[in-house]
Amino acid sequence: MKKLFFIALLPPQTIQDSIMEIKQHCADVYESKAALKSPPHITLQSPFKWEVDAVPILEESLKSFAKTRKPVSITLQGFGAFKPRVIYVNVLKTPELLAIQQDLMAYLEESLGIVDERSKNRSFSPHVTIAFRDLKRQNFRKAWTEFENQPLDFKFMASHLTLLLHDGRRWNVNVEFPFLTG
Repeated sequence: MKKLFFIALLPPQTIQDSIMEIKQHCADVYESKAALKSPPHITLQSPFKWEVDAVPILEESLKSFAKTRKPVSITLQGFGAFKPRVIYVNVLKTPELLAIQQDLMAYLEESLGIVDERSKNRSFSPHVTIAFRDLKRQNFRKAWTEFENQPLDFKFMASHLTLLLHDGRRWNVNVEFPFLTG
């Protein structure tokens, strides 16, 4: 049996709580609830199916990768949009963030055969989604008017990779893999 997983960087809990309030606002005011089905995150590897019996292999592989990486400085600044359906917290594209995403994708393809063809054929656009799939066009326009120039500024060190698992209704943190420290 296969389950759905993805790999991400998650902000510290205090920042997650602030972003969850924004997601809840989007659900309450703009009728976009889909983003509430996952913790705030920056996707590094899009969702993929993986055999449940082979999860220990996946986890060991991610643990090995994470042990070779240093924590990554992340800056969340303002909002952005993929018109006409997605509004997100903007993540600054730093060389360190771009490198870890590229390296992780190459590592997963080489060591485990995990490939996302769509991601391979477009540039990495790091973001933290606050409203998407179920955001109707007219509500997108209203929401974007609210968020387009709204300030937001968070900085943190991403200290681990997170493997998330879909339980059929929502995404949950499955395992965290600490980066190299010291």
